Amino acid sequence: MLYLIVTIINLLSFIIFDLDKRRSIKHQRRIPENTLLLVSFLGGTIGTILGMLIFRHKISKTSFLLKFGLIILIQIVLIYFFQKYLSN
Repeated sequence: MLYLIVTIINLLSFIIFDLDKRRSIKHQRRIPENTLLLVSFLGGTIGTILGMLIFRHKISKTSFLLKFGLIILIQIVLIYFFQKYLSN
């Protein structure tokens, strides 16, 4: 069940990056960066990475990359502690 939820979140993240890139090209109202980062934090990290690479979106914005890197670091720490302390 958890795998299905994470897959859906990653698919949603990928779609949101596509939508935001299309809106940026057309100079339309964009999806807020906080929304992009929140979806990433909630488990859409792989979808975010794929969206960034495939659509070439947000790959040169340093502030976004730093925040995204922090999210990845937080996720790694959380996974470590959940595995170490909840698997007993």
